[in-house]
Amino acid sequence: MLSQSDKKQAVAKKAVEYIEDDSYIGVGTGSTADCFIQELKTIKHRIQGAVASSENTLTQLKSLGIPIVPLDSVVELDLYIDGADEATRHRHLIKGGGGALTREKIVASASKKFICLIDDSKLVEKLGLFPLAVEVIPMARSMVAREIVKLGGSPNWRQGFITDNHNYILDVQNLNILEPALLESKLNQIAGVVSNGIFAYRPADQLLIGTDQGVEVI
Repeated sequence: MLSQSDKKQAVAKKAVEYIEDDSYIGVGTGSTADCFIQELKTIKHRIQGAVASSENTLTQLKSLGIPIVPLDSVVELDLYIDGADEATRHRHLIKGGGGALTREKIVASASKKFICLIDDSKLVEKLGLFPLAVEVIPMARSMVAREIVKLGGSPNWRQGFITDNHNYILDVQNLNILEPALLESKLNQIAGVVSNGIFAYRPADQLLIGTDQGVEVI
């Protein structure tokens, strides 16, 4: 039996194989993305530049000497690598446990290919057991929470946490996410919502899943 850490390391090593010479890549945020960043050390000379999805990721990339580029300077990224809090075999995701969902969604949308790295404990039949993060403008926090309750969710303010965009996070439980893209759209239409952690309109192109038998690719 492999540990969760071993599975994360395995998918991180596998992900490096997808990086082409002289490419521009986007790099995600979270514990699995951290494993991938460490693997980048071995091939950093092959990367033209990297776009970070959070200040934490930016700091790690800089410490390894990986060239950083602003997203505005790149027309399109060749590849985006990130983890997820939940994923289905349809490659729909819930992200945002680390609070970087908005920047992650932007970088994913700017990439030709999005590869998501998970261990098999994150693979689910239906999204929603993990609380759904919703980034909100601070002045709209209570109003947005009331609208989410109307959709059947139970929002909790992540107190003491401010996103890199200087906003708040509501962690929402009890949502029945049968149609991820539809709910993603409904939440985004609430005034005051910046973004939410459902990745269905722009799902992962590939899932790399760390299992006891090795890395499964979907």
